Amino acid sequence: MKKMIVLLCALVLSAVAGYAQESRQDVSISGVGAFAPVITGNSVQKSTTTTLGFLASYRYMLTPRSALELNYGYAQNTQRYIVYGKSYGGIHTLQHEMSGAYVYSRNYGNFNPFAEIGVGAMIFHPLKDEGTNQFDVKQNTNIGGLFGAGLAYEISPSFDIRAEYRGFLVKTPDFGLPGDTFKTNRYEVISSPSIGIAYHF
Repeated sequence: MKKMIVLLCALVLSAVAGYAQESRQDVSISGVGAFAPVITGNSVQKSTTTTLGFLASYRYMLTPRSALELNYGYAQNTQRYIVYGKSYGGIHTLQHEMSGAYVYSRNYGNFNPFAEIGVGAMIFHPLKDEGTNQFDVKQNTNIGGLFGAGLAYEISPSFDIRAEYRGFLVKTPDFGLPGDTFKTNRYEVISSPSIGIAYHF
């Protein structure tokens, strides 16, 4: 009986050790560029300054090729509006992304191409400072869709360099002005190519 217990304990410890050695999770931090197109609709034209930001991600491997990912992205920009030909200046905006995605990847030696698709929220938070000309603006939280593709290059069993194109399809913000002054009734794709490093554990 004692031998059976010892053997069973040895098998359990061996399984736990094997699981612990397998990297099923990673965290990454990346620098991003944030680009948005000029949007025109409802006699309103919106443009957005190009800016830099960062992206933090957590990825959990379900299988060797499939994973679930959680993301937080941050950038600052200025949203500018022209309504019926009249310029309303800019709105200095903090732009936060919170999203979840399914990731499919392949392995070719040290190269790991991947693609992802998911959903999330883009939060447009106006800063009422010298960069904002309209002080009755309100925060917008808009639900949208995430898509992207990229390549990870393994530099060690624990680290890889990750480059990706990411797009976020979301309704353009109107900042809740009375009379829907800034409402375009249009969607935009916010592009955010990124490059960073991931740690596997």
